[in-house]
Amino acid sequence: MDRLRTLRLFVSVAEHASFAEAGRQMHLSPTTVSRTIAALEGRLGVQLLRRTTRSVRLTEEGTLFLERCRAGIAEIDRAFDVVRGRATAPSGLLTVTAPVLFGRRHIQPIVVELLERYPDLRIRLLLLDRVVNLVDEGIDIAVRIAHLPDSSMHTLPVAEVRRVFAASPNYLLRHGRPRSINELSTHALIWTEDEYGLNHGWGLDDARRLGPTARLSVNNVEAAIAAAVAGLGVVRALSYQIVDELKSGVLEHLITDAGPAIPVSLLFQGGRQDHPNVRAFIEAAKARFSAGNSTDWPSGRGP
Repeated sequence: MDRLRTLRLFVSVAEHASFAEAGRQMHLSPTTVSRTIAALEGRLGVQLLRRTTRSVRLTEEGTLFLERCRAGIAEIDRAFDVVRGRATAPSGLLTVTAPVLFGRRHIQPIVVELLERYPDLRIRLLLLDRVVNLVDEGIDIAVRIAHLPDSSMHTLPVAEVRRVFAASPNYLLRHGRPRSINELSTHALIWTEDEYGLNHGWGLDDARRLGPTARLSVNNVEAAIAAAVAGLGVVRALSYQIVDELKSGVLEHLITDAGPAIPVSLLFQGGRQDHPNVRAFIEAAKARFSAGNSTDWPSGRGP
């Protein structure tokens, strides 16, 4: 098997975490796939994949090699496109993940737009309130709402949001309206617990600063917002999460957290930004958030 086809096969195995599925994609038997990858590892002198009877996972060397392979293959594919004098239209499968509520409100419309524009494109949209590993879970683009650490992944900020405090009119009628974060120490608080800590919910530092123990603590922001609508206390949420409640009047905006805005970023592997599918999604996302199409913030900036 030629070297380029071998590298494409390795990428397929890594993306599908399966020798059998990679074989089906490239019309090869699982035995041929296994032998080809073993021969590749032999030539490199390193183990690229950890194999068990139930799973196939990348080693640290395999993760690095995958990034380089994708970048190299993308360059070769672009070279062919240039020579042929055409740009490749998006086609095949694009896998995108985003937080559940943000995904429903802002990513699903982008998906609908792309599917209408490109008839040969298929999209797998995973709405998950957890951090996913792009390589292990075969993700092309992840939407992250957080201050991201440096990594080998490429990050493209497209918007930003802020933390805001809100409560129902009924609650404010009974308990008064806090005018500052310090005044929240006398109010019933609704905490949201999740793996993002301070980026989404009340964290330990907030609890010590504000004083009281929460009357209600939940691990789902929609449940926390519903509790605030029911008059149980003050909720802190990201600006986009309560825009509908503020518009309808079932919640009232109290205070905007004075801390820095939280970036909304697209995360993808190096070398993938020029893949037609990834490029189309990036351009559609940039257009949505910069053109003021979002009702949560103008020109990609949070309230």
